[in-house]
Formats: sequence, C-alpha cells, structure tokens
Amino acid sequence: MAIARIQPLSAHLHPPANPADSDHQEKNQVYTVWMKSLVSNGRGCTIYGQDGRAAYRVDNYACRRSREVFVMDSSGKTLLKLLKKNFGVFKTWQGYSCCNNGSATLEEPWFRVQKEYRILKKKGQYNVRAVVQIILSGEVYRIDGTSHKSDYRIIGAGGEVLAEIRRKQTDTGVALGDDVLSLTMGPTADRLLVVGLVVVCGLLDRCI
Repeated sequence: MAIARIQPLSAHLHPPANPADSDHQEKNQVYTVWMKSLVSNGRGCTIYGQDGRAAYRVDNYACRRSREVFVMDSSGKTLLKLLKKNFGVFKTWQGYSCCNNGSATLEEPWFRVQKEYRILKKKGQYNVRAVVQIILSGEVYRIDGTSHKSDYRIIGAGGEVLAEIRRKQTDTGVALGDDVLSLTMGPTADRLLVVGLVVVCGLLDRCI
C-alpha cells in the first residue's frame, strides 16, 4: 500500500503577491497531485490536501488505458465517473457526477473534454491542449499548456484562471519528478470539476 499522507505544503512556497491580494490568496486551495495509486502495483493518482492527507484518489488497479475511471474521496466513496468515447479519430472523455453507490446522477454528462489536435500558439500565450464543454450550462472552458508537459492551466468561460498545475518543488526550489505536481485552485473554482479535469489530463497523457 502506498503512503496515505505526505508532508504538508510549506506556507512560504505560495506567498501572496502583495498585501492587497492576501485575502484572495488565502482562499486559494493548494493540493499535491501524485500520479501513483494508493493500491500497490495499481495505476491511478492520489491528490493530497494542504494538511498532507489524501483528499481524492483514482485506483484502476492493474488496468492500463481503461475506458471507465472513477474518482473517489479518501474513504473510497465514488464522486465522479469518467467515460472514454471515440468519435472517429477524436477521443473524448465525459464526466458524470455520481451518488453514493457510484451510479451517475444524470443521464447527460456533467462535462466533456476533447483533446485539441490543431494547436496554434500565439505569442505570449499557452497552447490549447484540450477544450472542455460544461454540458448543463453550455459554457466552454479550455486547458492551456503543451501536451505531455506537467505545467498547464484551466481557464474558465470568462477567461479567468481557475487552476494552475506545475511540477512540485521542495523548500529549496528543487523540482521533484514529473509525476509529482502542485495544483493551485482559485477561490471560484469547482473543486471536483478541477480534480476531474486534472485526472482527464493524466488519462490523455497516458500517465494513469
């Protein structure tokens, strides 16, 4: 069994940019994403909170490239079901909100993620690596960043940055492995949605 707790994040690693932004920064939530399953020899990922305890996890056991993935809380309760759909050459992941028994609460998916194949980079901007459609509201989000790289951002329908993902660093500034990431969520972000999108990115990059 893999460890269920890691060292809490040091507060000085994410200081506010200036005193005027301190209230905003205090509402940000910082997580550590480890692209490892809590199950020995399993495939998945574990997301730890600022207290160092596991908050979300994905355990696909020994399966590779599964077409059905479940996001759970630390106790094993299913929160989100991810299904892979093929539409010709386009591969799409659909997310369904789940109830206590793991069944979807809605017939229609909550969101749909499609990898962006035509990437046009604009000067000073990230590449668009995936497009996210929120089904019920019709809003379109995007995931910006180079494909197969650890650093990327989740951008809301209004252009606001909902979350940023980067390789985690130690207190001395040493970058950890590609499978250890730091996830910072903004105060307006839907936590479960962001977690689901981070998991989908791992699936698209074949890390899970």
